[in-house]
Amino acid sequence: MKLEEIQKYVKEHLSEKRYYHSMCVMERSEELAIKYGADIERVKKIGIAHDIAKEMTEQEKLEYVNKNNIKIDETEKENVGLLHAKIGKDIAKKQFGFPDYMGQAIENHTTGNKNMDIYSKILFIADRTSKDRNFEDIKELNKLVDENINEAVLYILDKKIELQIKKKATIHINGIMARNYLLKNK
Repeated sequence: MKLEEIQKYVKEHLSEKRYYHSMCVMERSEELAIKYGADIERVKKIGIAHDIAKEMTEQEKLEYVNKNNIKIDETEKENVGLLHAKIGKDIAKKQFGFPDYMGQAIENHTTGNKNMDIYSKILFIADRTSKDRNFEDIKELNKLVDENINEAVLYILDKKIELQIKKKATIHINGIMARNYLLKNK
């Protein structure tokens, strides 16, 4: 499916605010693709589509995974919000014709994964550094992005894990495994 068609679909299915975020992630993904030598058209498609399931209600998410036989783990059952990544992958593959690696980038964008390819890493970073984000540490993170993509992913994983610890919330095992993998393979 062409980028313009995906954009139209996303715009019709998300709020104005979430669509704007998706556009910002698409733009940031393009910048990172240029920097890291990834296919620009592919990262733009992934970026615009990444939150397609974000605004589904918890009930809709649970019904979707059941209806579409998407396996979920205990952490995802406890934190249904995480399911938007797996559902987004499924929608992107079925509606937009994404190949598995593009869908995998969408699935990886919330928790990370130890087997993240360049597309997953770009989306993971773009989602945290797009122009609509205003985290206090954005300058520090963007410096890491300029220096080393793996260090930037590791930094974001650390921040996500720290946040879950502060909230006394469960931490998805994929984030921990991704962090450990990156540390061992520096």
